[in-house]
Amino acid sequence: MNRAPSQGAILVLNAGSSSLKYALFGQDLARIAGGVVEIGTGAGKDGCRHHREALDHVLATLEGAGHPLHRLAAAAHRVVHGGCTLAAPARITPAVMQAIRGAISLAPLHNPANLAGIEALSALAPELPQYASFDTAFHATNPPEARTYALPAEWRARGLCRYGFHGLSYAALVDELAARGPLPRRLLAFHLGSGASACAILEGRSVATTMGCSPLSGLVMATRAGDLDPALVLWLAEELGVAGARTLLNREAGLSGLSGESGDMRVLLESDSPAARLAVGHYTYWAARHGASLIAAMGGVEAIAFTGGIGENAKTVREAILNRLGFAGVPEENVHVIAAREERRIAREALSLMRKRAPQPQ
Repeated sequence: MNRAPSQGAILVLNAGSSSLKYALFGQDLARIAGGVVEIGTGAGKDGCRHHREALDHVLATLEGAGHPLHRLAAAAHRVVHGGCTLAAPARITPAVMQAIRGAISLAPLHNPANLAGIEALSALAPELPQYASFDTAFHATNPPEARTYALPAEWRARGLCRYGFHGLSYAALVDELAARGPLPRRLLAFHLGSGASACAILEGRSVATTMGCSPLSGLVMATRAGDLDPALVLWLAEELGVAGARTLLNREAGLSGLSGESGDMRVLLESDSPAARLAVGHYTYWAARHGASLIAAMGGVEAIAFTGGIGENAKTVREAILNRLGFAGVPEENVHVIAAREERRIAREALSLMRKRAPQPQ
């Protein structure tokens, strides 16, 4: 861990249901430190029972490395769902907290954990400014025809629309490509990890994406089903109850359900079982099929980019998707593999808000 001075540093927290990821950035956005703490493992030096305990572990680790809490300038959090009202990074206030709570029904696996991280830090350092960056915000530029569900007005008025997710990952990807040279005008981007999605990025702005009102729709994922016939979902709810159907579609489907072995792509790529081969083939088929629809949304494509754990590391998966998209004519030199930099993007957004609030010289 870097022991460089951390005065005025920004602590980025990504609180999930089973882990707390953290990264410390200087005001120059250089990464100082980072890691992950598991939650709910119940034993072992790196296992914590809840978010408050995990945060205590993070802060103790940072202090032991010369980065105590009192030297921080701010904390910044990844929040998965911003609902209807939070479409840009924000300083966390009671009203922002209430809006995040209001979106729990749209992201039941994510927003409660994000709130837990914010609340744990507030209890320890109530005076520390905290900021939130929202995974949905990048897709606020989608046109109405892309965001709107074909539902009666009274239901759409309750916030039922396509929000899209992985926005921080896509924003960071755009940052990285822009730093390398001219940004492709029409870019098809894939975030492939435990969660998976694809995004049509036109002139640096999202114009269509595969996830919808929740992170459950679109591409096949590790344990999430992706797109299904709504009638099938209704049938599952009748058979299993709403809670049972929710558990099945979020935690027991996807690659795990298809293969009967694992939701981990690394395991499936090494397996010789027909079920594992079906799972991998299904994954790449639907990624390419959704990708083709996003090419239509942009009116063409000049470049394709992959990010996320699978997108970065599984060459076999990338090649299978690219082979199916060969008709698009994207040359090999316009295919990019981009390391995920979500934490740096979150720090950048917090720093921008901090500077806007700072007193201006007279």
